[in-house]
Amino acid sequence: MFWAVVLAGGEGVRLRPLTRRVAGDERPKQYVRLIGPQSLLRQTLDRVARLAPAERTVIVTQRRHAGYLGSEVSGASGLRILAQPEDRGTAAGILFPAHWISVRDPEATVAIFPSDHFVREEDLLMGCVAEAAAAVGRDPGRIVLLGARPSDADPGYGWIEPGRALAEAGTALYRVKRFWEKPTAERAKRCLDQGCLWNTLILVARASLLLTAAERLLPALSGRLARISAFAGTEEEPWAVQQAYALAPSASFSRAFLEAAPFLLAVRALPPLLWSDLGTPERVLRMLERLGLEPPWLPTAARSA
Repeated sequence: MFWAVVLAGGEGVRLRPLTRRVAGDERPKQYVRLIGPQSLLRQTLDRVARLAPAERTVIVTQRRHAGYLGSEVSGASGLRILAQPEDRGTAAGILFPAHWISVRDPEATVAIFPSDHFVREEDLLMGCVAEAAAAVGRDPGRIVLLGARPSDADPGYGWIEPGRALAEAGTALYRVKRFWEKPTAERAKRCLDQGCLWNTLILVARASLLLTAAERLLPALSGRLARISAFAGTEEEPWAVQQAYALAPSASFSRAFLEAAPFLLAVRALPPLLWSDLGTPERVLRMLERLGLEPPWLPTAARSA
């Protein structure tokens, strides 16, 4: 079956000066209304609901975010919430739910969605996710990334160098020659010139493939998280999660997994659409400008200046 995993456990440190001003407190960016009347997390959940029912939608958060999360999911029944004892990076944020889902559905296909994105053409994006899921169904040995067409040589993104097209899937799906996570400015410029794509970190794969590959690429983290599975569905499961995270190393999924295993990857090149990972104040302001919107948190005098 198809499952959706929404990553909502990050702290959003780079954006904290802006989110503090907007929200008036220390909540991470995914719980803040930066663009539009809904938080980034709520926008993500509504987007995901186009493909995955609530009972197969897993939100990965931190225990310390419980107060912020509660207001975002109130009235939404069936959502599965996995609360990490602490943030151990995106690798744990992806592999923890992959283990949890795999125990319950060994043949599961999972789609990973960061919760700090803005996209205007949501139906178009989710159509590409559906295509990626179909590609994984045809070839369960491949992880399909969604790659956005870059507007500039931003070194804050991961960059994907497409290889040759996968003929059986049409020209929008390519092998991955190489992956660069947050390269130098010089390398990012070369990536732009070579037709590389931005990594959105939206990806689709069999949960079992993610776990098998992680055993080799991230053995220490994978080993700790695997121990939780023995306690799945029991009263001891929260204790097992606590113990696993106490000793689990932190790791970036993009750097430790994607950079190291391009041979497992394919990329679905997104059609032109308005998308951004809202990782910095500059990206937020740039997106508001492209949408023709005034930042609602600015004083009236500043907005009219």
